[in-house]
Amino acid sequence: MPERVNGATGGGVGRRLRRFQERFEPAVTRIVLLTVFVTGLTAQFVQPVGDALEGKAFLGGALLSLVAYVLYDAVTSLSSSMRPPTRALVGSSELGGFVGDALQARRVEIGFLGYTGETLYTELYHRLRDLLDDPGPTRHVSVRILVPDFEQPMTVPARVGPGDRPVDDPAFRNRVLQRCRDYDGTLSDIAEQLTSAGRVVVQCEYRYYPGIPRDKVCIFNRTQVLHGLYDVSARMRLESSGPEYFDPKGYKTELNVWSREETPVAEVTVATWLKHFDDLWGLATVPQWRRSTAL
Repeated sequence: MPERVNGATGGGVGRRLRRFQERFEPAVTRIVLLTVFVTGLTAQFVQPVGDALEGKAFLGGALLSLVAYVLYDAVTSLSSSMRPPTRALVGSSELGGFVGDALQARRVEIGFLGYTGETLYTELYHRLRDLLDDPGPTRHVSVRILVPDFEQPMTVPARVGPGDRPVDDPAFRNRVLQRCRDYDGTLSDIAEQLTSAGRVVVQCEYRYYPGIPRDKVCIFNRTQVLHGLYDVSARMRLESSGPEYFDPKGYKTELNVWSREETPVAEVTVATWLKHFDDLWGLATVPQWRRSTAL
């Protein structure tokens, strides 16, 4: 894809224009048709109006405009009911535009469900630091990140064993865990700086969910959900002659975009993911590095 962040920003403008058109076009069309109908009907029975318009077939025109109004309303309703959900496909490297748009709100809520949160962390790091210089309208930011419980034996990530079967590898798990710990620590430090400055309250937290990294989900301000599936069969080597590991690559994951206001189906989908994420967050456990800090 072309320049990712710029593309996402441009896409955000395009989406807003489409939403504006979809919101107001039906109302404007109905108003025009009703205006034609009322004008024609008035001209038919009110002579000064008819003389001013210099027409004679006002009643027929009015009736035609009324029929057009009814047909337009029926076609619009049918089109809305049959229209498939708008799900633009974006790359994980395009998250920057979505993060930037989300941070334009006064109250910001960002949620992540996935592997390590690296792609989201990269975008959050730069944009949260920008708030130190200019917070804009933002006054509260909540970032919740759910990753697998790397303190437990796992099948993904894992070492590739005999017969291509996964074999739990505590050392490799700990390597991934340390990355998450570093991301959490860095974001929490920025959050503390912003909160101490007194203009924005920021909270960032990692938690563990049970299971393997299958779904990659990003939630922005509880109105937009990006969802994709990791390639759980993806492999990598730490050394050219070393063992292979099952290690999903989040930056390669493509994401479907669901926006709450687009269609009834999209609204239900977003609501479903919101509930699922909130439920998982309630069940999630606090990582060891946070438990030890709290003691």
